[in-house]
Parts: sequence; C-alpha cells; structure tokens
Amino acid sequence: MRGLMMDTPLLISSILRHADLHFPDREIVSVTADNPQHRYTYAECFRRTRQLANALDKLGLSQGDRVATLAWNDYRHLECYYAIGGSGYVCHTINPRLFPEQIAFIINHAEDKWIFTDPMFVPLLEKISEHTPQVEGYVVMTDDKTMPETSLKNAVSYESLISGERSDYMWPEFDENVAVALCYTSGTTGDPKGVLYSHRSTILHAYAGVAPDVLNLSNRDCVLPVVPLFHVNAWGIPYSALMVGAKIVFPGPKMGDGEALFHMLEDEDVTLALGVPTVWLALLQYADKAGKRMHKLQRTVIGGAAVPESMIREFGEKHGVVVCQGWGMTEMSPLGTANTPKAGMESMPRDELYALQTKAGRGIFGCELRIVDDEGQELPWDGVAYGALQVRGAWICSDYFKLEGSAESHTDDGWFDTGDVATIDENGYMAITDRTKDVIKSGGEWISSIEIENTAIAHPAVQEAAVIGVAHPKWTERPLLIIIKAEGQDVSKEEMLAWFDGKIAKWWYPDDVVFVDEIPHTATGKIKKVELRKQFANYELPTG
Repeated sequence: MRGLMMDTPLLISSILRHADLHFPDREIVSVTADNPQHRYTYAECFRRTRQLANALDKLGLSQGDRVATLAWNDYRHLECYYAIGGSGYVCHTINPRLFPEQIAFIINHAEDKWIFTDPMFVPLLEKISEHTPQVEGYVVMTDDKTMPETSLKNAVSYESLISGERSDYMWPEFDENVAVALCYTSGTTGDPKGVLYSHRSTILHAYAGVAPDVLNLSNRDCVLPVVPLFHVNAWGIPYSALMVGAKIVFPGPKMGDGEALFHMLEDEDVTLALGVPTVWLALLQYADKAGKRMHKLQRTVIGGAAVPESMIREFGEKHGVVVCQGWGMTEMSPLGTANTPKAGMESMPRDELYALQTKAGRGIFGCELRIVDDEGQELPWDGVAYGALQVRGAWICSDYFKLEGSAESHTDDGWFDTGDVATIDENGYMAITDRTKDVIKSGGEWISSIEIENTAIAHPAVQEAAVIGVAHPKWTERPLLIIIKAEGQDVSKEEMLAWFDGKIAKWWYPDDVVFVDEIPHTATGKIKKVELRKQFANYELPTG
C-alpha cells in the first residue's frame, strides 16, 4: 500500500520560490572585480536569476546540456547556479586553479556548450580555446563598461546578456533525479573524474546541512563561504543558506586575504564561516599580528584537510569561536560527518574536548559509514581498529560521469570506497588516519602519516607539515617528516623529534626531518604527496 502524499519533485527552483516569498529583503554582499562591495537583496537576486534563465533559453540549449562557470564566489556566480540548474541545464563549476591542460580536458569531457567566466580568467580561456572547439560562446561576468577585449568567440558581457530580458519566468518541472550540477575531482592520480549531482540529491543534502548537528544554519545567521563555489558547490551553502534565508557574504577573489576576511567578518556581522585550514591560518595570522580579536563570528566549519588542535585552541581561546570539523568528498556532495558534541559531553575537560574536535566527526543522517579490512569484513567501532572507509547514501555518487563502472570505485554491495583509512570510536566519531595510497607500511605494520602531521603542526614553530614513506632496507619504508617553519620561528631536527615524546607511538617517530620553503598542493589545497614522493624518491635516511 502506498501512502497518500503529494509527489512533489525536489527541484532547486523550489528553494528560489520559497526564499522569494519568505526572505525577499535578506542581503547578499559580494566582492567583485568591478565592485568592491556589491550589495543587494534576495528579491533582486531572484529577479536577475529569472532574467538569466530567459537568456539561457535563447542560446539554443537542450535539457541536460552543460553550461560551465569559471569564477570566484560572488552574486553573479550564485545567479548562474540557479538559472542554469533551475532551467533544466547542468551547472558545471570549473576550478580555475587547475592546470590549463586539466581545464581543457574537463571542458571537453563535460562537453560544455557555453562558459561563464570572471574577467581575470579570459586570458586563460583564450590560450586553451583552440583545444575546446565545441564551446559555442562565452559570457564574461561583468558589464560592457569593464568588458575586456577578447578573441573568444561569441563573447558577451553578463549584464548585456540579461539586459532587457523579462523578469518573470516559469520554472520547468521535471523528474527530480535529473542532473543539476557537475563537479570534477582534482585529478591528483590520472584524469579528473566528473561527479554528477541530481536535483533530489542536492535538496536532501541541503536539508542535512542546515541541521543543528551539522551546519546549524538558520535565518538568523550571516554566512561567509570562503570555500569556493567551484569546489563541491561550496559545501552546499548556495542551497542551504537560501533555504533558510541566511544573509550571505561572498569574498570574491579575496579568499586568501586574511585582512580582507577579518573586515568582512566584523563589518557584516558574520556568524558562520566555512573554509579549509590554510584560509583560516591566514586570518589568524593577520589577527595575531594586528592585535585584533573577532567579536562577531560564532563558529567556523573547517574541512578539506585535518584541522590541527592548535588552530582549534586559537579560535576558541583568543576569539571565542567554536570550530566544527567536517569531512566529505566531491563524490559525497560533500557532507559526510560533522564534529559536534553529544549530550553530556559539555562537562568534559577542555583538553579532552579539544582532542575530540580534532576528529573528523560523526555521521550525518543520510550518509552511512563503515570501515572494512582487506577482505571486506566490517570492523568494530572501538576507536582502535582501522580500515578502509566506505560510505553510501542519498547524496553519494553511484558512478562517475561517462565512466560507466570502469573506475572500480564501488563495492559489489553498493558502497563507495573513499580511499581513506579511518577509525570510528564507540561514540561514532570518525578519524581519518591516512589515505589508502599514502599509508606507510613499516615492517608489515601501518603508520598514520596524518597523526604524525597533526602532532608536528601543533608545535608553535611549525607552519605546515607533511609525512611520506621513504624506502628503508630493513623496514621496507619509514616516515620522513617535511616541515615549513612558521614565520620568525626556528626549530632544530632534534627539537622536532623530541616534540613527539609521549604524543605518538615511539615506533611511529619519523626517521628524519627535512625543512623546506614550500610544500606542493593540489588545486583544492590538499598536500600533493605524489609530488613529494617524486621529490624525495632517492632520499637516503640516516643510519645508526
């Protein structure tokens, strides 16, 4: 027997209609190339979004066609999200930090018909345009006054494209499983792979995000997504923030500017900010040097890489900001876990709470977790056993775009293999101990490079740390610690090794420490251990 409920499709256009009715006066503030502080209301945003939808329908696109964006976080990019996806096309966000060859590959693989781009990326697109012949035209996200001269075919400014278009639009209805957005992985091993999100998965993910034990997002919040709109849909903020009517502040190209971020946080009364650890490192360094304290920010969600305890302490003790660490992947839309305390944990000693906050968090309803051994047998949640981390759920990919099972990313019983190695404790808190391909196997035993890194970065003289396995004649491989010293700080190899005393297992101690000026990163800010392993391929550990 079926229930007698309306079968209303879950489409992102329904978020716009809801927000337009209930929160028309809520603000969206943006930093853009042609306006250092653009400010308008939800109502104005949605009017322009409907104009853009009308313009898109005149470009000769068919349902499911991919329309790409190459842009920072600002109001025009948000309009693209809803106009493209809501009209039945697929919004394909491209990471401009990728290599030009990767960008060309992605554009071709996605078969993008039109590309919306910030002016600063026009030269990049001109260089690769001969390799992307199927692109029919380009929209430069500015007005005619600041429109750059370009050789890109059929190039038009964003404002001239929507100028004169009707401000009313009948959003089409279609199956909720229709694709709405496309993101590609960063491609650290092999070509980038496309993850194709549906309207249904996107709406369910947005619902999960606003929950109190996840982002705890409400109409009373002002949210600053420093995580890029081109990186896994800014962790769902374009959908969840509008769903509840939160004020939004977009940093545009100022994402890595600690001083600019500080003033945005204070001037706009930001209560929630989201980003990767490197972004907050720049913010905290600015605040420390300037002798300033954040007064408005209440909480920050940090993901993309492990969050050092020192950062959690600095946010909490110097600025009164609660850090919520989260974990997920492009293939997961991306939310998988969030680190919020369970009932009764409020009375835990502060040091124990800080230690708990360094974990990736506990599972979100809608995303199941399990850890398995090499034979695929499920392991217990005891905080000791660690194995391959697998997930499944309503907003997790069932396959990669146009690969049709050839990626071998899923188990026979339908779980996605994340490539992470993890433990899950008796309270359900998961901790990533390594990537499957990065784990160090010494004498047949596994060593967690991430735990060594987290311990190292807690040292006040360490700005960033990476650990890789280096060949060893007896133990097969041993850990090598690679460090960038913090500005104005100094530490010796001997002092660094002594730092580990009592903090990790003695046989996990690095066999050597190397100090460098730079550690390579992927386009999404993760350490490129593949490059480090190449760089230190012939490195000889000290003997004796």
